[in-house]
Amino acid sequence: MHVVVAPDKFKGSLTAREVADHIAAGIARVAPDVAIARVPVADGGDGTVDAALAAGFTRVAVRAHGPTGMAVDTAFAVREGVAVIEMAGVSGLRLLSPGGLDALRASSFGVGEVILAAVDQGCHTVVLGIGGSASTDGGAGMLAALGAGLFDAAGDELPPGGGALSALERVDLSGLDPRLAHTRVVVASDVDNPLLGPYGAAAVYGPQKGATPADVVLLDASLARWDAVLSRTLAGTVAGRPGAGATRDRPGAGAAGGVGYAAMAVLGGALEPGIGLILDLVRFAGYLPGAGLVITGEGCLDEQTLSGKAPAGVAAAADAAGVPVVAVSGRLDLAEDKLHAAGFVRAYALTDIEPDLQRCLARAGPLLETLAQRIARDWLA
Repeated sequence: MHVVVAPDKFKGSLTAREVADHIAAGIARVAPDVAIARVPVADGGDGTVDAALAAGFTRVAVRAHGPTGMAVDTAFAVREGVAVIEMAGVSGLRLLSPGGLDALRASSFGVGEVILAAVDQGCHTVVLGIGGSASTDGGAGMLAALGAGLFDAAGDELPPGGGALSALERVDLSGLDPRLAHTRVVVASDVDNPLLGPYGAAAVYGPQKGATPADVVLLDASLARWDAVLSRTLAGTVAGRPGAGATRDRPGAGAAGGVGYAAMAVLGGALEPGIGLILDLVRFAGYLPGAGLVITGEGCLDEQTLSGKAPAGVAAAADAAGVPVVAVSGRLDLAEDKLHAAGFVRAYALTDIEPDLQRCLARAGPLLETLAQRIARDWLA
């Protein structure tokens, strides 16, 4: 028998790999003879590249433009021609201070630069995790980095950011890198928002990126302009591809401020549930035969966990294989019946042993080891 430890990160405290290491250390103190497989996971946001690296992918360093134009040292992961790219690491909110958010001018340009770097490495498939983005530019910045031209009525190139799209008059896709036509793009996302409207990219996610109510109105109108011009362009230049207008209402078009829209409309990308895609990449199913227990978790287990987050995906896969699954978290906000319905046989929280949330954050590692010892006594001793 062996144990599979497959957690996501504890946001603001520990990476997924660190969580797995602490859980393994705690189990080893109680059940030293039990083999432990550490399989850190992610759902397309922060930690996606780290999960791929832990699964044996190779790190490739890249310098690119951050969301507001600064230079960012980032990386992608590669194995057997497949590149895993994390938008959060190059165009993400976590790269900006709360006072540095720029909803109108933040750009996805850096994402395109990293995609090109992956193509330069000879990758035939790009898996793009788009959680945690800072931009609402409909993926225009990404396409500009890939060779597209965006021009106003005077023929001048537009500045970066979603706000500038209100002046868009013409899109030129002739400069797109020709290798993209032979590159498969898969977008890891659990967001099902359309591009426009009250449930769209600007209205739902703009405020967390620093957008005021007036900014949201401007961004939504700018994205509508982007869609109109791009639809006209695609209808005349991309044979056999539906116009962008057929894409704007598709679930996920509003993901990452519209990067999902551009990936589908122009790059022919497919959107797939983030955790399912990552579990395939890290070959999670291969760890389940012979496993006696799977341990997963994240910083807070709540209703959002059940909507496609990493622990729910791990639980579903393990439960389907007949392996019991327990969850660990900093805080637990799910009723027992919902936990059982999601495939968890039991959940443990750091607040069970340390009620103070700030202490949980500060001492998450040692507390996890203590909690893991409890799990080992309950299930493995």
